[in-house]
Amino acid sequence: MARIAVIGAGMGAMAAAARLAVAGHRVAVYERTETYGGAVRRFERDGFSFDTGPGLLTLPAVWRDLFVKTGKEPLEDRVGLVQVDPSSRHVFADGTEVSLPNASRAGVVAALDEALGSGAGGRWGDFLVRAREAWDRSRRPLLEEPLWPNWEVLAGREPYPAVPHKRLLRARRAATLAEIGAWELRDPRLTALLESHALGYGLDPDVTPASAAVLPYMEHAFGTWYVLGGMRELARAVYERCLARKVEFHFGAEVTGVLEKESRSAGLELADGTVAEADLVVGTRPWGLTGHEVYGVADVEPRPEGVSSGRVVVCLALRGAREAGAALRTVVHAPDRGAELGALGLGEPPARPTVRVDRPDDPALRPDEEHESVVLTATVPSRTLYDWTAPGAADSFADRMVEAAERALPGLRERTLWREVRTPVHTEAETGAEGGAVPAPALAAAEGTFLYPANSTRIPGLFSVGGWSHPGGGLPHAGMSGALVAGLIVEGPDFQGSQ
Repeated sequence: MARIAVIGAGMGAMAAAARLAVAGHRVAVYERTETYGGAVRRFERDGFSFDTGPGLLTLPAVWRDLFVKTGKEPLEDRVGLVQVDPSSRHVFADGTEVSLPNASRAGVVAALDEALGSGAGGRWGDFLVRAREAWDRSRRPLLEEPLWPNWEVLAGREPYPAVPHKRLLRARRAATLAEIGAWELRDPRLTALLESHALGYGLDPDVTPASAAVLPYMEHAFGTWYVLGGMRELARAVYERCLARKVEFHFGAEVTGVLEKESRSAGLELADGTVAEADLVVGTRPWGLTGHEVYGVADVEPRPEGVSSGRVVVCLALRGAREAGAALRTVVHAPDRGAELGALGLGEPPARPTVRVDRPDDPALRPDEEHESVVLTATVPSRTLYDWTAPGAADSFADRMVEAAERALPGLRERTLWREVRTPVHTEAETGAEGGAVPAPALAAAEGTFLYPANSTRIPGLFSVGGWSHPGGGLPHAGMSGALVAGLIVEGPDFQGSQ
C-alpha cells in the first residue's frame, strides 16, 4: 500500500483518487480552493442555480465505469441521468432553424433535409459515417490507452477518411474541419453545425485537423445527457464516492512544489510551509511545480495554456415560466463566421459571437414554476490575451451575448431579473489554469499539435492527470485520465489501457 498525494480536486483527479483508494492505497487530495469539481461549478442566488461549467454530458459510460469499478454501483443510483431530446436546436445566420434528435442518424438526416433542403441531411449522414471511421481508428490510442511512446504515429496519421476533392487540377483530401465543411458538406449552415463543436473548445476550424470530426460523432453516437440538479451533482457524486473509499481531502491547501528524493517524487510542499510526504504524486500540471523538466515519457511537451481560449458564462435569472417543449440546448450561430474567428485569432472578443443557450427544465434550478434559470456561454480569448478586468469589458460582451441569444429567445432582456457574468478570470481562480483557458480533447494528426503530455513523467513516481494531460479536456476525457493514471500506478508501465 502506497501513500499517494493528489494535487487538485478536479474531476480527473477525483476519478484517479477513487480508483487508487479501491486498489488499497492511502490517498490524500490537496485542493487550493475550498471545494471540489474543478471547472464543474455551480452559482446560486435567490433560489436560482446555474451550471457554470459543462451543462451536458456525453459518453456517460466513462463515469458509469468509475462507479462500477469503485463500488459495484450504477451511476444512476447516485445521480439522475436523463437523455436530452432534441439533442440540440440550431439557429443559423440566415435565420434557418433545426432541432436535431438525440442519437438517431435517420432522425437527424430527416430533420436537416426538412430544414435545410433536400440533400443536406444525406451529406451530414455521410459525414457521420466517415466520422465513425475516424472514431474507430483513434478511440483507443487517444482516449483509452496511455500515450504511445511512438506518439509520432498519431501526429502524422489523419484518421478521418476524407473524400478526394479536385482542387487546382489535382485531387486533395480535407485536412482540417474547415475543408470538410467546404468540400464535403457544401452548405454554410452544415459547416457552422460542424465547426460549433470545435469552437466550443476554442479550436479554430481553419487549423483544427479533420480528426476533430470525432467531436460531433461522440455526441451523435452516444447521446447527450443531462444530470438532474445540474452537472454539479455529478461532481458531488464523485466526491462522495471518494469519501466512501476513505480518500482524505485537504481544502485551502495550495501546492507550491513537488518534493524529490533520490531522483523520484517524495511528496508535496504547501504554501503554508508544511510538507506532505508521499510515495507517489498525481498532479494537475505537475511540470509547473517541480522546477524540472518532467514532460511525459512520450516527449510531448505541454501546450502553452495562455494561448488557448476561455469562456464567458452569463447566468440569467428570468421571470416567467419556461415554455413547454423548449429545447434544453440551443446554439445561436454567429452571423459572420470569418469575423468571429478573426477576432478570436487577434485575442479580441467577437463583436457578434456564437452563443450556446442552456435552458434545463429542472425544478432544482429555479425558485418556482414562474421563473426560469438560463445559462449563456461563448468562446472568448483567455485572460492572458484580453483584459477581462477592464471597466465594462465583461458587461459589454455579456450584452452582446444576450442580444445574440434573443434571436432564439425573443424578449429575453425584458424577462431578466438579474444576471451574473463570469469570465476567464473566474475560471483561472477556480481551476488554476493559466488565463482561465479551457483545454480541448486530444486530437490526432497536425504533427502532434493537438496532443498532450503523457500521464507518466520523466520523474519516477510522478504522474499527470486532468485536462492538460493525455487525453485532454472534456468530462469524458477527464474521467479517462483518472482511469489511465490509476492503471499505470496499479498495473505498472506495461498497462495497456482501459478495457
